Amino acid sequence: MGPAIFLSCLALLAFIVLMVLLSAIKIVPEYERGVIFRLGRLIGARGPGLFLVIPIFERMVRIDTRVITMDVPVQEVITLDNVTIKVNAVLYFQVINPNWAVTKVMDYIRATMQISQTTLRSVVGQMELDELLAQREKINQKLQQIIDEQTEPWGIKVTIVEVKDVELPQNMQRAMAKQAEAEREKRAKLIHAEGEFQASRALAAAADIIAKEPVTLQLRYLQTLTEIAVEKNSTIIFPLPIDTIRPFVDAVSRGEKPTPESPQSEPTRRLD
Repeated sequence: MGPAIFLSCLALLAFIVLMVLLSAIKIVPEYERGVIFRLGRLIGARGPGLFLVIPIFERMVRIDTRVITMDVPVQEVITLDNVTIKVNAVLYFQVINPNWAVTKVMDYIRATMQISQTTLRSVVGQMELDELLAQREKINQKLQQIIDEQTEPWGIKVTIVEVKDVELPQNMQRAMAKQAEAEREKRAKLIHAEGEFQASRALAAAADIIAKEPVTLQLRYLQTLTEIAVEKNSTIIFPLPIDTIRPFVDAVSRGEKPTPESPQSEPTRRLD
């Protein structure tokens, strides 16, 4: 009985020693760091790879150093021009100092989430709705700067903050749609007026040329007849130049017998 009990105790002791040795061996992957505490005091971060931790006297806390993506929940905010909106965002950050992330904040992920929510409400509440919709990049940069400054003492680096969606009330959406429609109509009217102005200038220039060369009116008359004939219409309307009947009108007004004259002779008759 004596040797059997001794061997049993020796096997148990060997098993305990083996378990202690196995618990002392730690393997940390490339994207993690192990923060070591010895008797409650910070020793530092170790890893990645294989290292030993003294059982009972040392304790290790694993910290992930990869970029963490966090959705900031929807926040109801009143803008500077008293418009109630709902806005959410996405946050990208990573731990650059594992020692600070363990010793200076209790839960760095939850703390970063709370800072992001309060900062989002504060920044959006200081801007007008038009500025929020038009200057999204400026708002993102401001959010990233503020959140990064507040989380830097915790060993956290905020890389990107993006406003994802801005939800407007239905009445505000209808008002903005009417505003956009009115703006489009204003642009259309201005373009139409500009076209009319340019067309009138071209017509005025054409009228000056026709007034200097009356034969151009006859050429235009013949061109109009040619265009009408191409359409193969059953009814053809002949435009009659006013210069053709002007001598008859003038003669009737003076009580004389009208004598037909051609439009080309009209300027000569006036000179006589």
